[in-house]
Amino acid sequence: MTAAERREKIGKIRDLPDAVEAAVKGLSDQQLDTPYREGGWSIRQVVHHLADSHMNAFVRMKLMVTENRPTLKPYDQDAWAGLPDSSRLPVQSSLAIIRGLHERWAALLEDLPERDWTRTALHPERGEVTMEGTLSTYAGHGANHVRQITGLRQEKSW
Repeated sequence: MTAAERREKIGKIRDLPDAVEAAVKGLSDQQLDTPYREGGWSIRQVVHHLADSHMNAFVRMKLMVTENRPTLKPYDQDAWAGLPDSSRLPVQSSLAIIRGLHERWAALLEDLPERDWTRTALHPERGEVTMEGTLSTYAGHGANHVRQITGLRQEKSW
């Protein structure tokens, strides 16, 4: 990955809070509790999932930078999404987490020395992962969930 491609992906990390906030702006509790697809999570759960998932990714990247090939801890995202804090709480707390987390995450990545982009970790379910691969995954992850929310809003004409 080139430095320019990395900067673009870091920009997506930095810009995600605005995109998520815009995607859920003005939605009622009933709308937030609507699944984005049949059998899928509600919009509320998606927002809380973004906070949970990106906190994990931030910690994983910090572990990769500070430890020699650490083993990363997987988690059951569906189980997390079903917990009361994800299925019932207002989204504002997770929007605040996403905003602060992404500010720190982007700052970490923007100042990362070139040599650290090849650092690796062991993910028990995925095998070896790299800093660059993790950046690519999460630059797209947030955008994908924003598209799910905005797609539902368009479909429902909200």
